[in-house]
Amino acid sequence: MQTWILHIDMDAFFASVEQMDNPELRGKPVAVGGSSDRGVVSAASYEVRKFGVRSAMSVVKARQLCPDIILVPGRMKRYKEISALAMGVLQEFSPTVEKASVDEAYLDGTGLERLFGPIDELGRQIKARMKEVTGLTCSVGAAPVRFLAKIASDMNKPDGMFIIQPHEVEPFLHTLPVKKIPGVGKKLLQILNRYRVITCGDILKHDRAFWQERLGKYGGALHDRARGIDPNGVVTTSAAKSCSAENTFSEDTGDRGQLTKWLLAQSERVGSDLRRHGYKGRTVTLKVKFADFKQITRSKTLSARTDNTTVIFETACELLAQVELRRAVRLIGVGVSNFEGKVRQITLFEDAPETVEQTSELDRAVDAVRQRFGSGAVTRMELLSMKKHKK
Repeated sequence: MQTWILHIDMDAFFASVEQMDNPELRGKPVAVGGSSDRGVVSAASYEVRKFGVRSAMSVVKARQLCPDIILVPGRMKRYKEISALAMGVLQEFSPTVEKASVDEAYLDGTGLERLFGPIDELGRQIKARMKEVTGLTCSVGAAPVRFLAKIASDMNKPDGMFIIQPHEVEPFLHTLPVKKIPGVGKKLLQILNRYRVITCGDILKHDRAFWQERLGKYGGALHDRARGIDPNGVVTTSAAKSCSAENTFSEDTGDRGQLTKWLLAQSERVGSDLRRHGYKGRTVTLKVKFADFKQITRSKTLSARTDNTTVIFETACELLAQVELRRAVRLIGVGVSNFEGKVRQITLFEDAPETVEQTSELDRAVDAVRQRFGSGAVTRMELLSMKKHKK
């Protein structure tokens, strides 16, 4: 039986939702993001992309490229609502769907020909149903392996479909720029350029051992991709790898007291998220971005897994104390990772693992109050001044 994996990517998702909800924005150069000069574009409509505007670009640069750009604030709650509808559509076609992000997913199409016809017919039905349910267009890529399905979905955007048949894999890869392979970034491209590698066909001028010797395990994987080999399939459940919170300030600051308050607020958000999802992590990471956009991270691995707000906060403060603030700070954030699996329920016949730090009574009480009365029902005294001055 022929294996088929499909990658479904919603077209300019955030911006398309805004244009759908507000007809006055349709056909206009719309971008989602902060409107201040310190803001960043988080999504760009196809109309504004024609001017060179892209996500992650500063608002200042975006305005230079397109003076008529229309900036609208993001509405993550609305995007998640439409995303849930989109994922529901995909599950109508296959029980094996992997949500890759809020606007993209993989679908295992193996054996679905008996229900929906050839793979291109399946793709057309998915696109039609997606438009009917969400009101938005999507692009579909299909291939015998996962990484090629993702590449294919980007070939005919927007509202496109691209199918790579099994017999087309080798010729398709031969001329495919190596930078198109998911995971190949700037540093790897620089290394490959030294060996005059531009396309996947260039990689195959050397054997697997050649690339393993120079790039280690990544060399072997790269050679496999160039041959159309990808052992990864569609995974229906994916455990979280980290949980974090960060804030970009309206004005740069070097005030450690103010930074500490932000770390406390962020530690509360991270701790609450961890407890709600049943995760505990061993590694706490501090992220600091300075006014010149230089970014650093500092991490500490704890002796026990934790979801304790105080432990996260105190560790973050310890890491901040090690950072010299020679420049003002633009952004600060804290995260927890290294979960070592989801925390499971202990049965009556087991003792709780000694390495797992217990959730504090204070955290439990605060979580319970906020769950019942809302996130703003309880505020730590240290954060009251921040709450009063928040806009």
